[in-house]
Amino acid sequence: MKTVDAVTHHSPEGGPPLSADTATARQRGTGMAMMLASSASNQAGAGLGASAFPTIGPVGVVAVRQLVTALVLTPIVRPRLRGLTRAQWLPILGLVLVFSVMNLSLYAAIERIGLGLAVTLEFLGPLTVAVASSRRVRDLLCALMAGVGVVVLADPGPTTDIIGLSLGLVAAAAWACYILLNRTVGQRLPGLQGTATASLVAAAIWTPIALVWFSLHPPTAASIGLAVACGLLSSMVPYVADLMALRRVTATVFGTFTGINPVWAALAGWLLLQQTLHLNEWCGMALIVVSNILVTAGHRTSRPHISALATSSAVRLSGGEAGDRLDDTLR
Repeated sequence: MKTVDAVTHHSPEGGPPLSADTATARQRGTGMAMMLASSASNQAGAGLGASAFPTIGPVGVVAVRQLVTALVLTPIVRPRLRGLTRAQWLPILGLVLVFSVMNLSLYAAIERIGLGLAVTLEFLGPLTVAVASSRRVRDLLCALMAGVGVVVLADPGPTTDIIGLSLGLVAAAAWACYILLNRTVGQRLPGLQGTATASLVAAAIWTPIALVWFSLHPPTAASIGLAVACGLLSSMVPYVADLMALRRVTATVFGTFTGINPVWAALAGWLLLQQTLHLNEWCGMALIVVSNILVTAGHRTSRPHISALATSSAVRLSGGEAGDRLDDTLR
């Protein structure tokens, strides 16, 4: 019996035991479904947030999203602020700055150049981190491919929205900084303590900004609802789905699947915002997406920077105490 138990798993339907290979395949399939749900939810949330731009603008949406993120993470993680040292506070405050710059620049870029293009440009950030930490010629060629993709996507000319493209690149740089800072925070604080603390501080900073902004740009119930939906779909759902997916698939598979986020973004922009892409934009986006996927899939080990390649939420880079608490909450 011990031999059978070692290689079989009970069927969730109460049927005959599953073989180890079948159970592993089901776990992997479940993980992939969760990753697809996570990326679709993330981009659908961004699309709903962009729908609120005419009333409250990107600043209003980002303010609400920051508050929602803190409201989600704080009760789950219960960050402990007392006793933090200067060495711990510095990267936390860096995350606060990065959170704000990354979200604000991304949403401002979405307003100018559309959801698909803005998210595609943002993915240059993690790609840069992965390539910078690699010495492989293949990765350098992928970086060159991504650079060509940017040129094709931008199609430089008199009508090119330089400001919108620049905002997308700022979001990419902020995401790269986020990955590096989050790695430092993860080394100095357990679980999601650092990220939850940063979210709490960011919410405290954004609260007076939100009060001033909404006094000048009175929100409607619909715009606030869209911004809250954006925060939930782009924060809570990815946090849960990514955390559970990473317990079922390797970081390499996770990063490869996450590389399709720009495609989801383009679909969300088309369905929710009636945004269409021209041929050169599709081609440029395809080059950047493929370069991301090739860099991620080319690594066969789950090194930290690879799992960071295609992540935009801190839960994707952690587990431990906070992950166990979240799992208990979901049961």
